[in-house]
Amino acid sequence: MSELFGDELLPRPGMQLSDGAHYVPRWLTLGQQRWIVDRFHEWVQGPVPLRGALVRGHEMSVKTVCLGWHWRPYAYSREAVDVNGNRVLDMPEWLVELGRRALVAAEGESGEVAKYTPDTALVNYYDGAAKMGMHQDKDERSVAPVVSLSIGDTCRFRFGNTQSRNRPYQDFDLGSGDLFVFGGPSRLAYHGVSKVYPGTAPPGCGLETGRINITLRMTGLDDR
Repeated sequence: MSELFGDELLPRPGMQLSDGAHYVPRWLTLGQQRWIVDRFHEWVQGPVPLRGALVRGHEMSVKTVCLGWHWRPYAYSREAVDVNGNRVLDMPEWLVELGRRALVAAEGESGEVAKYTPDTALVNYYDGAAKMGMHQDKDERSVAPVVSLSIGDTCRFRFGNTQSRNRPYQDFDLGSGDLFVFGGPSRLAYHGVSKVYPGTAPPGCGLETGRINITLRMTGLDDR
């Protein structure tokens, strides 16, 4: 694993959006993507399977498996109480370290990086028809940045403002290996995925169809 996520990961110039949001294209190498996809296949065979969460009685087209804490609208728990009651897999330390490296790539070295310890990962799988409506990531008590990693098919991503789902927003594509980070003034920005482009995953990324998106978060929760 150390060979895959070594010190050769350097910041790349990305598209600057609103303050606190950072886009770093092709941040993960193909080898790193394949290794993560292998872990994904292990996670979905674990104690809690992939499932589409129910939001206001409707099943999401995006399927999710969680690490560290289990997310359901609009709460976290250690056990997947809305699936099978099993405790979710622990948050792997390599993923915590990858989140810190992602912050460095996006924002540069800062005191915030040293304090960044994501304790949950929402691992989402999009098939060719899946979408995600505009929403805020606000079920966490912490307002530490969200780190988002994409693998597989390209998607059309919409990143908006913190006040509503309406304009102003910006649409752009997230491809395999891309990194997106949003924190600070953009931490509660509305965002979503309007479409996936089937057949656009690069050969060698480890995923033949669909898209995996991993979002790393600090919940600010404890077990007490």
